[in-house]
Amino acid sequence: MKILITGNLGYVGPGVTRRLRARYPDATLIGIDTGYFAHCLTGAARLPEAALDTQIYADIRRISRDVLEDVDAVVHLAAISNDPMGNVYEAVTFDVNYRAGADLAALARDAGVRSFVFASSCSVYGAADDHPRTEQSEVAPITAYAKSKVLLERRLGELANENFHVTCLRFATACGMSDRLRLDLVLNDFVACAISTKRITVLSDGTPWRPLINVSDMARAVEWALERDVAAGGHFLVVNTGGDAWNYQVQELANAVARIVLGTEVSINHQAPPDKRSYRVDFSLFRELAPRHQPQMSLLGTIEGLRLGLAAMHFDDQNFRSSPLMRLRVLTDLRSRGLLTESLDWIDKIPVHTEVAPLTGHISAVATA
Repeated sequence: MKILITGNLGYVGPGVTRRLRARYPDATLIGIDTGYFAHCLTGAARLPEAALDTQIYADIRRISRDVLEDVDAVVHLAAISNDPMGNVYEAVTFDVNYRAGADLAALARDAGVRSFVFASSCSVYGAADDHPRTEQSEVAPITAYAKSKVLLERRLGELANENFHVTCLRFATACGMSDRLRLDLVLNDFVACAISTKRITVLSDGTPWRPLINVSDMARAVEWALERDVAAGGHFLVVNTGGDAWNYQVQELANAVARIVLGTEVSINHQAPPDKRSYRVDFSLFRELAPRHQPQMSLLGTIEGLRLGLAAMHFDDQNFRSSPLMRLRVLTDLRSRGLLTESLDWIDKIPVHTEVAPLTGHISAVATA
């Protein structure tokens, strides 16, 4: 079995790589990533990519069919990955998240790839009432990031057929410790605030709903998607991915962190206007289709894991929102150093991508389109 993982050098990728290597010890695992965040390692005891057979450094917007030769499955994680980056780089977000993803899927289908797993998002529901959103609910994306996810889902639905099975995992908001930790996620941010300042300031009135999922449970879901029974879900499946117990109001998350990081004060702006980004999600379809791959992590366990992980990093940065632990900050720094263009192309790019086989050290150059 040969599996291509796009965007593997991000927050979710290390856990997916580790999970798939454990599940498929004899498979050929290939990572492909442009490398914006490759250097953002956070306390990893081992380079996560050492579990791969090959790491390709290339822009997902410019890959050739050669990359997909003999590939059986694609796990598509690559994206401009949150709302702040999407707000600053709106055109790039649609280019990477939608157009490049659609082109990759078309190439994969033409190359004979059988399974395509897409990391979509529950943010597609946007502004919603208190009724939990199901896969049949109308989407109402607010941000460029969420809109790009909707567009790619629709295109994948057009491409899917009996020979090209597509699974769109509408993930809840990611959280938890990773070998490339991000702190620009609600729960991770709260834990970082609690550790560094002993204070969590909730800018909203605390009532917005957020569904969450630990990154390790995201990897568990990817494993299921690669193995799922197509007869049950069909050759094109969109499924909310998470657990009903993980629907929380923002104030509940802040208070849970305060229970783990003792001495933390929680401040909520009860006079704030309502936050439009509020939605609860119904995960019953995922529970029905994937009973053996349900979320295993708890909220308090996830918070404790973050606390221990940050402690191991000797984290105490009160200004962490200006640090490389924030993805937009990394891009800003790379641009200020003259390494990236406005369209997030590497300044020193050459018309090849580089392949590195981590376990052998072999390096070769392969032409791209």
